[in-house]
Amino acid sequence: MEQQTQNGGWRGSPDIWLNAAYDALLETGVDGVKIQPLAKRLDLSRTSFYWFFKDRQELLDALIAQWRQKNTGNLIAQTESYAETVTEAMLNVFDCWLKPDLFDAPFEFAIRSWAVQSPNVLDEIQTADQQRLDALKQMFLRFGQNEKLADVRARTIYLVQIGYISMQTQEALADRLQRIPEYVEIFTGQPPEQRELDRFLARHS
Repeated sequence: MEQQTQNGGWRGSPDIWLNAAYDALLETGVDGVKIQPLAKRLDLSRTSFYWFFKDRQELLDALIAQWRQKNTGNLIAQTESYAETVTEAMLNVFDCWLKPDLFDAPFEFAIRSWAVQSPNVLDEIQTADQQRLDALKQMFLRFGQNEKLADVRARTIYLVQIGYISMQTQEALADRLQRIPEYVEIFTGQPPEQRELDRFLARHS
C-alpha cells in the first residue's frame, strides 16, 4: 500500500522500493542496493524507506524471496505442468527460457554474481539448484525413465541453461526457436511431435 506523510508527501510503497532495488542490483550489483542511492533514484526521503523495511538487510531478503519465487517457483511449476509426452513436458520447461515473466535470466545472473561475495546467498543458490534439478529429474521419472538417466538428463538441461545465463549469451529468438526440436531430442532422447512444436511455437510467435 502506498503511504503519504501527514503533510501530503509521498513515501512510496514496498513494491516501489523493491523494484528500485531490483533495478540497482541488475545495473550495479548488490553494492548499489543501498538506502540513500535508492531514495535519490526514487526522489524520496531516506526516512520513507523505514515505513516499509526495517533495514537494508530486510530489503535484500525481499529481493532473494522475489528471485526464489519467480525463477525457482516457476521452473518447478513448468516441470509439473500437464503434458502427454516427455517431449511436450520438455517444451513446457523451454517456456521458462523464452518468457521473462516465467524466468528472469538477468535477475538470475545478478543473484549468482552476488553469491560470489556472500556465503548466505551462495547457500540460497545451491538450494535452488538442487530443487530445480530434483524437479527436472522427477519430470523424467514421471515418464518412465530410469533413475540414472533421469538424473543425467536433468543435469544436462539445467547446466546448459545456466551456461547460457553465466555467459550472458545473446541469441536471436528466431535462431533459438530453430534449434528447439534438436534440443528437445538431445535432452529427451526423442523428437517432439509436430503438433507439440506447433503449440509451442504459437506460444512464442
